[in-house]
Amino acid sequence: MGSTPNGFVDLQVNGGKGIGFSDPWLTAKQVKRITMELAAQGTSAYCATVITTKQEVYRENLRVIAAAMKDPEVGQHILGIHMEGPFISSEPGAVGAHPIEHVQASDITVFDKFQKWADSKIRILTVAPEIPGCLELIRYAVAQGVIVSLGHHLASDTDLDAAVTAGARLCTHVGNGMPNQIHRHKNPLWWQLANDQVSGMFITDGHHLPANLIKVALRAKVVRRFIVTSDASPLAGMPPGEYDIFGGLHVVLDGSGRIYSKQSESLAGSSSTMLECMNYLASLNLLTADELWRVGMVNPLRVLGMKPDDIAVLNGPKAIFDNNRFTLK
Repeated sequence: MGSTPNGFVDLQVNGGKGIGFSDPWLTAKQVKRITMELAAQGTSAYCATVITTKQEVYRENLRVIAAAMKDPEVGQHILGIHMEGPFISSEPGAVGAHPIEHVQASDITVFDKFQKWADSKIRILTVAPEIPGCLELIRYAVAQGVIVSLGHHLASDTDLDAAVTAGARLCTHVGNGMPNQIHRHKNPLWWQLANDQVSGMFITDGHHLPANLIKVALRAKVVRRFIVTSDASPLAGMPPGEYDIFGGLHVVLDGSGRIYSKQSESLAGSSSTMLECMNYLASLNLLTADELWRVGMVNPLRVLGMKPDDIAVLNGPKAIFDNNRFTLK
């Protein structure tokens, strides 16, 4: 693989240390703090993720993140912005922890506005393909070089096939962002596992997915199409307790590290780093050391059209794999 980066690549980071990329009044100083903390914890590079929120928050936060990407110290670690919403399903379960009042219909004009505020730094867009107008938005975004991911949806196989034809090539946190109870056969999970044209992101923190589902997913997607993500919440690195995140969602971070909405009991992101997610996955004894590096670093880079050499010089401690565990040195 040529030069190897120090650590992992995370396509979905919502924040950390009490700071969220979707928080009102986000500052460049906060973006730098999160970025340097991630680098110190083994995440060499990542996509800053902004979830469904108010227009004024989008306007300010997209600008702040885009500006931070121009900072020589910070920007080298931020590979782009992941827009998770607002073009998602508003149905219970599918909407997850996203504020339903800010979910929007698919709209190319609105997306253009987001991309302008973001200085064209939006690299990933998560959408629900069954929403009217979404296929047109997928085609438009893909033509601009944006990776379209399918998530927070209740789409039929027909909708999902159409989304792939339109250019979607990724699925957001497969096995999550959907209702707790679904039809045993007619549900989006089987399609996302079975389709060979899309890669899937999986949160391997020990809370979001049971070990058997991870094992099945690896067999279905094979190593090449399996991507580990932390989906790190703004509460990653915080002590257990009750908090308000994402502009007012009341959540509980319990002693096990599980974060959930007190009202709906939906999971609200992860409290884990990529290092912790990779070590949980390693503990299942499903992958070799080389395969672990692929799902935690090579595959997410490939989705973005990049190679390990592109981020090989980034600063930070080096992740070492020994005795079936990653440590930082």
